[in-house]
Amino acid sequence: MSIKVIMTQEDIRRTLARIAHEIIERNKVIEHLMLVGMHTRGVPLAKRLAANIEDFAGLKIPVGALDISFYRDDLSSLNLQPVVKRTDIPANIDGKSIVLVDDVLYTGRSIRAAMDALTDLGRPQLIQLAVLIDRGHRELPIRADYVGKNMPSSRHEEIQVKLEETDGIDEVAIFPMPVDKEGK
Repeated sequence: MSIKVIMTQEDIRRTLARIAHEIIERNKVIEHLMLVGMHTRGVPLAKRLAANIEDFAGLKIPVGALDISFYRDDLSSLNLQPVVKRTDIPANIDGKSIVLVDDVLYTGRSIRAAMDALTDLGRPQLIQLAVLIDRGHRELPIRADYVGKNMPSSRHEEIQVKLEETDGIDEVAIFPMPVDKEGK
């Protein structure tokens, strides 16, 4: 099984700096902005983006963490017991511009679940999406507003994001997943 590193620590740092600049440019009134990271790796990415925005624009942006465990549409089919993490939204989201942050955009189902979870908490004026990797294969009509890297991939490949805060290293790798006897 060959693993190919597609983003190094420096690539991730540069990419997050670029995305932070794009967020500042698109959101003229960043005082109404809030970043919300999806557990697990979206949370540290959101915190890094907020730190970059503070460095570049001089404004401290609130950062929240969102758990989508009970909003997933595949729990019964996967026969999984969700590992519930804490949702922590630091302020009322009504009327805010929310930038939802995740590591990999794939089918769009996790993002749909996150939007459902957010709207249960209030009525944001706007929800934007920032992802480190967009790998394609959408099953829902969802697209990211801010993309670190477009990485077209096969459904038989996995893209793994590792971050210092959760994994002890910053890198993004792609590798083949085992194929069963039926070729699935």
